[in-house]
Amino acid sequence: MAAFLALGLWHLALVWLVGHRLGGGAAALALAIFAAVLAIAGLSLRARYPHPRLGLCNGVTQLRAALVAVIAVPLAAHGVLNQETGLAWTIVALGTLALGLDGLDGWLARRAGLVSEFGARFDMEVDALFALTLALLVAQGGKVGLWVLALAGMRYAFVAAARIWPWLSAPLPESRARKLVCVIQIASLIAILAPPVESGAAVPLAAATLALLLWSFGRDVAWLARR
Repeated sequence: MAAFLALGLWHLALVWLVGHRLGGGAAALALAIFAAVLAIAGLSLRARYPHPRLGLCNGVTQLRAALVAVIAVPLAAHGVLNQETGLAWTIVALGTLALGLDGLDGWLARRAGLVSEFGARFDMEVDALFALTLALLVAQGGKVGLWVLALAGMRYAFVAAARIWPWLSAPLPESRARKLVCVIQIASLIAILAPPVESGAAVPLAAATLALLLWSFGRDVAWLARR
């Protein structure tokens, strides 16, 4: 727990330094997002982490959470990505880095014998927050309509539905297809944020990605319904 918090403080400083370059509001937003993630993850760590050491794997996941908080910075200044090409490319680069680190944390956990329910859930929730942040940026930029938020909202809708129908919360088997769709989802949203991509390309790309997500979630729901 101490190692997790110490690393979190370092990441908080990093988030503040990057966010501060866009003004106090941007820095405050980034700090609030990462602090909330850190607090929730810290509580879960105490309850669900069985190993005596944190491990590099969870440090990588926390770094990804910090990157997501930094990527959210433009949300504090409406339309700034349309006005500042350099910032837009920076967000694309940071998003690509965060996506590239996805999967590394799981591999490190397996290699070090530090696989845990906490680690898997932490990774999943960071992915969900990542997708939501990117979708909000895309919607804010206007290349795609507000329906693009469905690309990120589907995960949260699934969790909410499980509150009503508990059978939806049953464990799902490992699926490479599910992981691939998640990667495509994130990669598509990052690509749409790239300055050269206009609405003519962004809309069909987002629509195709949404169709893939509907197929993936529908497949999982059908599997759970049969159990």
